[in-house]
Amino acid sequence: MVEGAVMVSGAADVRGIRTPDQRLRVFVSSTLKELHPERRAARTAIERLHLAPVMFELGARPHPPRELYRAYLDQSDVFVGLYWQEYGWIAPDEEFSGLEDEYRLAPRDMPKLIYLKQPAEREERLAKLVEEIRGDDSTSYKTFETAEELTELIEGDLATLLAERFDASRAPATDDAVDPTAVDSGTSDDAADHLPVSPDEVLGRETDLMTLHEWLGGDEPRRLVTLVGPGGIGKTRLAIEAGRQARERFDRVTFVPLANVRDGAGVLPAVARELGVRDDGTAPTIERLAVARRGRRDLIVLDNFEQVVAAAPEVTALLTELQGATVLVTSRTRLRVHGEQVFDVEPLGLPDDPEGGTLGEIGDAPAVRLFVDRAHAADSRFDLTDENAQDIARICDALDGVPLAIELAAACIRVLTPTAMLEKLHNVLPILTTSDRDMPERQRTIRATVEWSIDLLGPFARALFVRLGVFAGDFSLEAVEAVAGEEPWAVDLPGTLLELVDGSLLRQHDVAGVSFFSMLVPVRELAALRFGREPDADAVRMAHATYYVRLAAEAEPLLRGFTQQATVERLQAERDNVRAGYKHLIAVGEVDIVADAIWRVLLYWWIRNQLPVAKTWMDRLLDTGVPLTDRSRAIAITFSSWVALSHRGTEVDRRPLQEAAELFRAAGDRFGEGAALTVQGIACATASSPDLEGAEELQRKALDLVGPDDDSTFNALFRGQLGSIELMRGRPVEALEIFHQVITIAERIGDRFVEMIEYTNAGWAKLAMGEVRPELFARHLELTLELGNEEGVGHAVEGLAACAVVLGDLERAGMLLGAVDTMRTRTGSVDQRTYATSGPIVERVLASEYAGVFEAARERGRGMSRREALRYAFGSVEAETTVSA
Repeated sequence: MVEGAVMVSGAADVRGIRTPDQRLRVFVSSTLKELHPERRAARTAIERLHLAPVMFELGARPHPPRELYRAYLDQSDVFVGLYWQEYGWIAPDEEFSGLEDEYRLAPRDMPKLIYLKQPAEREERLAKLVEEIRGDDSTSYKTFETAEELTELIEGDLATLLAERFDASRAPATDDAVDPTAVDSGTSDDAADHLPVSPDEVLGRETDLMTLHEWLGGDEPRRLVTLVGPGGIGKTRLAIEAGRQARERFDRVTFVPLANVRDGAGVLPAVARELGVRDDGTAPTIERLAVARRGRRDLIVLDNFEQVVAAAPEVTALLTELQGATVLVTSRTRLRVHGEQVFDVEPLGLPDDPEGGTLGEIGDAPAVRLFVDRAHAADSRFDLTDENAQDIARICDALDGVPLAIELAAACIRVLTPTAMLEKLHNVLPILTTSDRDMPERQRTIRATVEWSIDLLGPFARALFVRLGVFAGDFSLEAVEAVAGEEPWAVDLPGTLLELVDGSLLRQHDVAGVSFFSMLVPVRELAALRFGREPDADAVRMAHATYYVRLAAEAEPLLRGFTQQATVERLQAERDNVRAGYKHLIAVGEVDIVADAIWRVLLYWWIRNQLPVAKTWMDRLLDTGVPLTDRSRAIAITFSSWVALSHRGTEVDRRPLQEAAELFRAAGDRFGEGAALTVQGIACATASSPDLEGAEELQRKALDLVGPDDDSTFNALFRGQLGSIELMRGRPVEALEIFHQVITIAERIGDRFVEMIEYTNAGWAKLAMGEVRPELFARHLELTLELGNEEGVGHAVEGLAACAVVLGDLERAGMLLGAVDTMRTRTGSVDQRTYATSGPIVERVLASEYAGVFEAARERGRGMSRREALRYAFGSVEAETTVSA
């Protein structure tokens, strides 16, 4: 048995209807001589609870003592033993003293509360009895020193005992139906577990549960832990499972549902009800809880606290009065009280590479595991396969990994294939519903879940939430200020945004040192619906678009040099809003503004492999029929030709590029003219009949137009293009000299994109000279991964493959080139123009007797996931460096 635990048997027997005078009887056993003050203390405690003390001194009876206490025991409901030092008198012909006899005669199913006074020098027979009691799993024992302490212990333990027996008495005999507030019938004999039955396994939360297990009972346990997250994120299930896993550390784990409690004044009474502490109005609830649970180690789970968050101080008071208690709260908002430890419940993890991951990698993602489990429950024939894995990964990604949304979507598998479901998820609210009767009403649809949170907001926060519907993706505080204008609810935007974050309607994160806010897909969709009904929606859309035009102008110089990576990351975070804003401007005919903004962030499009996207924008401008300025037309021509040149075998008509250069010159745009000349030079160099002299002439003109003081990044890029022309001429030494010069410039100005390009150029020059330098391609690979330049990954791995060919490792070369094939297929760049050096190297292998070995390895390489390919590529660097050395 556990010291301090109040042990009870199962549900109380049904004994018929009692008259008012038939109160619960508590038999008090002790020696009369040495514990007289303590017996008075016991009587006081029992009568405070309006129970009936059964004690010899309360009235003489003309019966032998043994018959008397036997009769008293038969009519009693609870046994209380008070022991100190004396064992008591043993009557003639008796084996035990009356003290021990009373203990042994008490029925085994009668709750027994034993209190041992300390310090003590116990008689031997009493010491043996105490040892026996300690091994009795139907008995509770505690120690005390004073009569006053004993009063509090007995009163608290009796109150707890009554609560637990009441809980046991109302537990259902069977539990076929799932009730979110029912006691787990599987542990009805365990008084420590008063948690709901969870109908499903908790999936994908293993790391969260490990953290909470440590918080709730580690070396430095937290007494107040709040699980915070939006509706449907899985807070309640996580809390229940965390409580279940921690129950051995507590005397009792109690679940307190607060979804239907609307007034903060109802929180403590709800806690009391679940703990079985009766509130008869004679004392404040907090005092009755303090008495009833004194000395107990309780874990109290308060579920759905968000609508009574004003009662947070009551939780603090509860922890103050119940020193052995720990409180685990689920809420869509923080309590913001002293001692609170917040645990942000995040969406489930998504596949790292939904397009290129293997079946195993996709299936291991927590979000996918949940989808597959719930879909299989809806249709036992369903399983994750090579054919549907990517679609399921995309579905989970489209739903932001929100468990409730995933479960609702998975239930649709009975009527929709994953492919059909994915097509419908452009509008998630209608599809994410359930007819399950055991779901709370607020979770029958994802819309109801979100609206529940909105209803809890103050008026300013509700107004801001609607205004945020203008955003199509993540946004910064600066962007919010731009669309809020002079609205009366915008006087304290940071504070109002914080209210939305606290309410789990917004999520805050940092991108390159800038604070960004995001909404989960269902939340954003509801905000957009409400925003669309606003009378000033068009004016707000214009303010939104204007802000993102201004952002492009501010980002232009920052895309160069040391600020490059941070600016690329920020624009990537803003991309959905940039798209939405520019789309609105095109719709209202502001085409030249859009052309200029897109041109200003040219480097972003290039670094993130989005030049085709920029070309699409230009095509849209041309399709509007709205007249363009000459400069806008020049921008459109340059983008279109540049993208066309990236495809293998494409011949580009140079006359439009000549026109673009003239239009830029007429507009006084020296950079634009230099860019148009550079693209024209690339067209000359890559034509079926290359004109390298013409390409060099055009490139030198571009260099004259854009000096290092004008634009150090593009000056370096234009200079590097001269090295590429030298390499095409078959002059690798001269080319390498230029590449090294440009690398030095790039390192000095802090431009990683320029550095990335020239390292791989230098690698090809070395190969052309017969030298294998895989570390140059490895440095390119490191930089391209940092910048998020996916096409650059293919260039780097292709270079490493060429190194392997030269070193005679055709197995490794084939694996690497196969991986490149798959990368380019997945990114839609299968026809991408490759470096001139790699083609001849591969052709020589294919013409040799080792072609079969190479092709077999290449086929295996095509089966690698992106993660596996990168691991293999970095391993290749070490192997090739060792061989070449």
